[in-house]
Amino acid sequence: MHSNQHKIKKGLDIPIPGAAERKIELLFPSRDGCQYEYAVKPTDYVGVAPRLLVAEGHEVIAGSPLFEDKNNEGIPFVSPVSGKVKAIVRGEKRKLLSVIVEANEGMQHYHTFPSVDPLSSDADTVRKILETTGMWNMLRQRPFGIIPRKGSQPKSIFISGFDSSPLPVDYDYMLQNRHLPHHKDDFQWGVNALSRIAPIHLSLNAKSQRDSFLAKTENADIHYFEGPHPAGLVGTQIAYIDPINKGETVWTINVQDVATIGFWFRKGYYSPERLVAFCGPDVVEPKYYSLLSGSDIPSTILKSGSGKQRIICGDVLSGVSMRRMKDNISSDSFLSASCDKVCFLPEGDYYDFMGWLRPNFRKFSFSHTFLSGFLKRSKLNAKMQYDTGRHGSQRPLFVTGEFEKLVPLDIYPMQLIKACIVGDIDLMEELGIYEVEPEDLALCEFADTSKTEIQAIVRNALEKIRKES
Repeated sequence: MHSNQHKIKKGLDIPIPGAAERKIELLFPSRDGCQYEYAVKPTDYVGVAPRLLVAEGHEVIAGSPLFEDKNNEGIPFVSPVSGKVKAIVRGEKRKLLSVIVEANEGMQHYHTFPSVDPLSSDADTVRKILETTGMWNMLRQRPFGIIPRKGSQPKSIFISGFDSSPLPVDYDYMLQNRHLPHHKDDFQWGVNALSRIAPIHLSLNAKSQRDSFLAKTENADIHYFEGPHPAGLVGTQIAYIDPINKGETVWTINVQDVATIGFWFRKGYYSPERLVAFCGPDVVEPKYYSLLSGSDIPSTILKSGSGKQRIICGDVLSGVSMRRMKDNISSDSFLSASCDKVCFLPEGDYYDFMGWLRPNFRKFSFSHTFLSGFLKRSKLNAKMQYDTGRHGSQRPLFVTGEFEKLVPLDIYPMQLIKACIVGDIDLMEELGIYEVEPEDLALCEFADTSKTEIQAIVRNALEKIRKES
């Protein structure tokens, strides 16, 4: 038996101001008779080879298949809304980047089915529903971070119920304020469904969630984590609860996707509503917006920051930069499939006079490069300046001992990164490559004095192993 109390000592909290306040604004496709566009993007997933099932101009309803994965036959990617396929966006070598659907004005239409009680169903029934309705794609398999193969079996399923990354979102608030009917029941129904396939591990914050409604979740093992980021990352929780050995797989899933699955089982149709936090130090009114998965973010929201901004879908350490194009359609203006927050950070593309040689009390420093690193952070947090500047160019990767202070996993991060750089698969396996995803080493990239793109290196290494295995 594993203890359900876990204290993380290694890691780092980055106190960026501007977290979303407990306010919600609704942005649904039929609101005020406005039309919105939605994108379903193969690029949101690792290893997907899409086969189109629609053409431009086709009419679809919510839950209609748009494309499927050639490598995972019978698993569709479906439209979040009813409307018309407006564009099929391709990139180099005709690579499919996104399918864009323009929502109907007014009433939405859905593929509807009878509701199903998952506790009265067997595992095969639950699997079939997930596979045929497009909800199977909400699952991620570790290692490799891919969508699980149809018919595969994990040893367990992990759900992280709290966020420890910079500008954290409040999952308790998000789940209790979904605007679908009886939203409070959705998460429990989703857990009930997934528990038919494998044991569920739900991790919560030891300081703030002991009295949460999530702590009362049935059919799941509840674990409590305390400590700095990355305590809230599912990779850290897997390492402490049920580590992955070679040949084993576990699945992970976002809490809001669990609620979407639960809603389908209760109501019989697919409606991927999610609350998304728009936050950052320069955002005038950081708050939550009620959207559907794949929403095109209105320009009025994107202009909510002041000055030149970097817009990041996901957390600031491992999210994806977004761009908007005025004259052409760009898939970069749409939310990713499981996006919980959009962060606005000032661009750091300015000349920094004297760089690190100049004493500075307003720059966050993990390695004590600046004087601010020697002072109490609680007194400096309000004055700290955060932007996207790297404060230097890439240089040789030096052994500094910093990474070992940031990674709570039972691995040697520096040696693993070097093995990924040289592409030595045997050495990567010995050093624990199957335990990590790029986000697990995002803090290393943040603190790295060599400015190495560590997450990209780890992703490329995982892809090399996946393709050769």
